[in-house]
Order: sequence, then structure tokens, then C-alpha cells
Amino acid sequence: MKNRSLALMFMIYLLFADLLADEITWKDTIARVSSAVVSIKIDSPKAFDTEWNTSSQATGFIVDAENGLILTNRHVVTTGPIRAEALFLNNEEIELTPIYRDPVHDFGFFKYNPDDLKYIKPATLKLSPEEAKVGQEIRVIGNDAGEKLSILAGTIARLDRQAPDYGRGNYNDFNTFYFQAASGTSGGSSGAPVINIQGNTVALNAGANNSSASSFFLPLDRIERALELIQKNQSITRGTLQTEFTQLTFDELKRLGLTPEMESLFRGQGNDTDGMLVVHRVIKESPIEQYLQPGDILLTVDEILIADFISLAEILDQKVNEKINVEVERGGKNISFMVDVTNLHDITPSSYLSFGDAIFNNFSYQQARHYNRSLEGVYVADPGYSLSRSAIPAGAVIFEIDGKSITTIEDLQNYLSQLTHQNKMNVRFVKFSDPINSVLRSVEVDRTWFKSEICIRNESNGSWPCQQLDTGTQENAQFTRSASFTKYKESLKNKIAPSLVHVTFDLPYPVAGIVNRHYYGTGLLVDKENGLVIVDRNTVPLSMGDIRLTFAGSLEISGKVEFIHPLHNLAMVSYDPNLIGDTLIQEAQFSTKPLQSGDEASLSGLKVDHQLFHQKVTVSSIDPLILPPSIKFSDTNIEVIDLVNAPDDIYGVLTDKKAKVKALWTSFAYRSGGEALQINRGISSDLISEFITQFKKDKPLYSLGLDLGYIPLFSARKMGLSDDWISQYESKNERRLLMVNNRISGSPASKVIQNGD
Repeated sequence: MKNRSLALMFMIYLLFADLLADEITWKDTIARVSSAVVSIKIDSPKAFDTEWNTSSQATGFIVDAENGLILTNRHVVTTGPIRAEALFLNNEEIELTPIYRDPVHDFGFFKYNPDDLKYIKPATLKLSPEEAKVGQEIRVIGNDAGEKLSILAGTIARLDRQAPDYGRGNYNDFNTFYFQAASGTSGGSSGAPVINIQGNTVALNAGANNSSASSFFLPLDRIERALELIQKNQSITRGTLQTEFTQLTFDELKRLGLTPEMESLFRGQGNDTDGMLVVHRVIKESPIEQYLQPGDILLTVDEILIADFISLAEILDQKVNEKINVEVERGGKNISFMVDVTNLHDITPSSYLSFGDAIFNNFSYQQARHYNRSLEGVYVADPGYSLSRSAIPAGAVIFEIDGKSITTIEDLQNYLSQLTHQNKMNVRFVKFSDPINSVLRSVEVDRTWFKSEICIRNESNGSWPCQQLDTGTQENAQFTRSASFTKYKESLKNKIAPSLVHVTFDLPYPVAGIVNRHYYGTGLLVDKENGLVIVDRNTVPLSMGDIRLTFAGSLEISGKVEFIHPLHNLAMVSYDPNLIGDTLIQEAQFSTKPLQSGDEASLSGLKVDHQLFHQKVTVSSIDPLILPPSIKFSDTNIEVIDLVNAPDDIYGVLTDKKAKVKALWTSFAYRSGGEALQINRGISSDLISEFITQFKKDKPLYSLGLDLGYIPLFSARKMGLSDDWISQYESKNERRLLMVNNRISGSPASKVIQNGD
């Protein structure tokens, strides 16, 4: 027993000694290679293809220190405009130039000037794709979760995992296997090297599944080839059949009709594989669509047996713009044909058009897979100002304008050059949520707020020089038209409808803390001779923007912001009365008799579809408006009207039985807990009438610069108000009085009045 115990202890000692030796080896390896790993800061100023404009961080590593070459992910380099900087281990920071992004696989290269590094000589990491093996212990050295340098351990579990799917509309790799390892990387470690204990790179970190603590690595075969071509100053040819393949095992292939003879042929070639490539998807109207179908089993290319992605890619990359012979098996029958190999770079966009703050690029191979459409059309990378006004979303594919086919951004450029300011164009598009059924929207041309340009990537230095687009020379004249109002059975509706105007406001730039760009509401016509309409500030928050007024639900004209009330939730807009012709509009009539709790009134307003809303309502209370403090406009020192069971989405007016306006039913915006919220309340007609008079007579507005609130008499007594003052208020049947809650800094009142007075 004693000898057994000694033997066991000796074995435990040897085990710990081996573990300690391994740990020391890893420590030495990491110390030797860590200077090659850099943290990358990325700024993408424009949305482009699958990527959104954003700022982020990632990882890269040096694969050629002499020439200043850094390898990282494609989704880090991106296909669009980018500014990037590398932070080295010693905190030196230098600018990077994107020199290559692969059209399909998730890798790309940055270049830097080695002379810009003054205090560090970084190592070069060797690419060793042949050293990747199942069960191999690895380390991922990256900028994980924002850390400058993190080291994550893992073990390669699979070499044949399907490429991860990041969702439709996003960048997704395909036609390659990925490696899978038990190692939970996270944001910032994209582009990190996956090294073995010898310090060689065996894969490129590309993604992770946080729910299962798994990481996904891209093999280095195509990366190694691309690096060699870059080092030789040669172009990186990339070919494609515009077909997505998947690899199935032989038992699955038998169900697709694989013959025993063909299985025997492939198994007998000594291929280290247990399956073959099968057609999963073919791009519509591609050169190969007439030959291939999903489910076809790929046999040979140019009489070479093809059983894996790497073998196929090697042939296609060497045969760009040439014909190849492809043989497939379909239902037990062999089919062969000749087909052209497409240049992948030709179907990957490298330019964008900017118009009305929107960004367009040619429909890409990446997105054609998601939409299952042909490689034609213009992709909306960012709807910006002009397209979002017309509810055209990001990810839309435009293929027709005013009945004319639009296949490229050059077609779009030529059509836009004919249009002037405020021209309308009918745009037909599809969305990836429904790529079959098209949608038609009317878009107004904007030449006021944004310039139009086309920008093309310079492959040599990564810049995007832009050329301003030609535009129409004359503005589109507005014509005089007339409209008629709907006739209702109720006389009250017929009286109030001609006074209501649907108002839309579009904000070209987020300013003054306001980030929402599109607003709508109901305005009230108060002067038809001068074309004046009053509306709330939640519909027209600023004077900078585009106003559209719609009368009778059928006649839309442009307007102008005349005045924004600095204290209360009111704005005045105007229009040219000549533009509405003989439209029988009606000025609103006001009743200044205040509403009381329990009073009945009629609420009238315009719905989103411009239809009249009208119902009887009851006043529940008249209370001071109390909203959370906001960096934006926030109304104060006002009493507002609340209703019993008031609708949430109607804005308009409260009227009496004679259709006289008792109050403007408005929307007050505020923020709470980081969320943008709003409540509907009524502003009494006496304040509305006062505002109209002040505006028409150009009278100044006055304010003490105080934020006031009510407190009950007993609270005032506690704060020291004398019994004499208390008695005076009680004699007037008042049970509350005003107290100063806040003062505007620098105002005259702030020098003599304090909070709590």
C-alpha cells in the first residue's frame, strides 16, 4: 500500500510538472507574439451595402511587419468608406489604410507605414493553415470586450462547421467551412489571431455564439493566397459561379440520388472527406442558372473531382472571366456544361451615390442571396432624409422610377440629373421582408439641405473621392389647385372640418437635442387671408425644416414656419393662399369662456389617413402641467385640460355646440427613463387667442424667467406665510398659491427672487 501511495504521488507530481511546463511554454509563446496584435478603432461615416455607419473596435495582427500588413476581418475593413487607427502594444497609434476586403470570406487587410512606428518593432505572425487540427489547444489574443489585450484559451472542436448565419440583410460568409472551438470571445475580438503553442496562426477569429460559449474561426487557405499576391503587388483574382454550395455527407447524398459508383469513386480517391458539395442556391438570371438546380451534386470542374470548398475556390480564382466545364449529378444522371466564371469584384459594389441624405449602392452579390433576386437594382443603404419622408426603409431595393427601369446607380444618377427641387418621382421597390411584392412610394426631390454626389473607392489608397452630380437648373413651380371637403350629415362636422389642416414637418438634421426627423399633427386655420395655421410644438418643434400642409385630405402644398412660441407648446406656420384656389376653407371661431371639470365638448381632429375624427368628450380636470425636466423644450407655467378616456393618437380641437373652439387639443413631448414619451392635453382658447394677437400685431412676449408651481395653504403656512396672507387667500376662496420652483440663471428676477419664494 505504501509503494502504491508513493507511485500515485509520483504520477501526480509528473502531471503537475507537465501542466506547469505547458503553462510556461504558453507564457513564452504569448510574450513572443503579442507585439504583433493591435487594437483597431474604426469609424464608418456612411452606411454601405450590409454595414451601417458606426464606430467600433476590433483586433488585427501583423502578417508582414516589413511591409506593414495587418490581417483582420472583412466586416472590420468593411466594403464602404472607413477611417481606422491601430493601437500597438506600447500605446503607439498610427493610421491604417484599407487595401483589401474579400468579396465573400470574412477577411481583409490594412496597411500602415512601418516608419511611423518609433518605439516598437512588432513581430510577424506566420500563417500555418496546415497546422489546424481537432483537439488542438489554442489561444485567441484580441481586444475582447473593449480590453486592449486579452487572451482566451480554447480547444478546436470541429474543422467542418457551416459558416455562422448573422441574419438576413447582414454580412454572411458562405462557400467555406469554419472551425469551431470552445472559447467564448465577444465584441472587440473580431480579427484576432488564433495561435497554437508554437506561436503560429492556425485560424482567424470571426464570430461567437455567446449562448453556447463557442467561437467561430475562418480557415487561412484563401487568406494565405491573398497575402502572397499582395506581397507580390499582384491583383487578387476571385471567381464565382454565383452559386452557394453546402457539403452533405454520403448518407444524405444517397437520398438525393447519388449513385454507388460515384460514391465509390470519391471515397476511393483518398480524399479526407465524408461528403460532397451540393447546390444550395443559385442567383437568379446568373449565367449558370439555366444549368444548375438546388440539390445538384457537384462532381467535377474541368474534369477534376471536387469534394470540398477549397478545391473549388482554387479553380474559380484561377479561371476568372474564362469558361470552365462543370459536371453535376441530378437524380442519378450526369449533366455537364460550359459556363463563364464571374469576377466576384465586379458584383461587389465599390461606389455609392448620395442624394437627399440617402445612400445608394449597386445591389450586391451578398444581398442578392438574401433577397433571392437577380443582381439588378439600387440598394438603399441609408434612407436618410428624403426617402424616410416617404417611408422607404433601409434595405429597400429600387428597380423602377416613374416606370423606367433602374438597374445601377448610374441609371439613378442619370434620372436624378433631370429633376429639380420639389419634383416628385414615383419609386418602386421591394423589401427583404417581402422580396416578391413591390411597393410604390412618391418621393419629393430635395435640393435645399443636402448635396448630391457619387463617390468611387480608390483601391490604391482606400480613399473615396467624390464628384458632385448634375441637377436640374429650374425649381419646380407650384400650381394653383382647389379641393372640396367631405359633406357630413352632422352640421358640427361640416362647420369644423374646413378649419382643420393636416401638418407634416420634416427635420433635415438632428439639432437642439431633437433626433426624430418626421412629425405630423393637426393644425387649426386662424387666418385664411394671410394663410396662418396654428399647431403644437410637438408637430413643428423647430423653424428649420420642411412644412407640408394638406387641405381636405387631397390638396398638399408647402408651408413656412413663422414663429415658435418660446414658452408654450404652440407654433405658427403659413402658406400661400393663392395655392389652394377656391378651396372653401374656414377660419376658426373661438370661445374664450373657460372649460370646467365635468363640461361636455366635441373633440375633432385628423387621423393619420387624413380622415376626420369627431366624438363627444367630457372634461375630467384642469391641472397644472408637470413634466420631467428636459434638454429640449418643456412647457411650464400652464394649466391644461384633461379628458375622460381621451384617445391617444388624435390631435385637434375641443369645440362647443356652435363649433367654436374652446381649446387646442395638443401633444406634449417629454422624456422619462431615457424613453421619448408624450401626453395629450388641451390648451385653453384664451391663451391661443392671445398668441394669435401677439403674432399678428408683432407684440413682444414677456417672461419673469421663473418656473412656478402650486402649493396648498397649509404648506405655505409651514413655510412661514403669515396668518394675514392666509386669511386674504381664504377670503377669495383660494386654497393654493404659487411658489417659485426654479429660476432662469441670469434673468433679472433671479437676482431678487429665490427658489421657494
